[in-house]
Amino acid sequence: MGTAVATDVPSIVAWCRGYLANLLDVEEAEVDPDADFDRLGVDSALAVSLLVEVEERYAVDIAPEALFENPTITAVATYLHERLR
Repeated sequence: MGTAVATDVPSIVAWCRGYLANLLDVEEAEVDPDADFDRLGVDSALAVSLLVEVEERYAVDIAPEALFENPTITAVATYLHERLR
């Protein structure tokens, strides 16, 4: 089994920022964790991709609606952290 994945909010935020920066082909510093996904240029296809990766990385099922209810990286990280506790 691989190394444990950190599930604190800052670690989740950092991973999501890096993942989206890679998808959007921008510097990680340009991905504001408190900006709405649409402002970051995250369309529904990218949001689903993030959702799938988060589910695989953290071994948790998340309803797609959760991204609409938590439309920022920080909100998703907080939501995920609560689900993992």
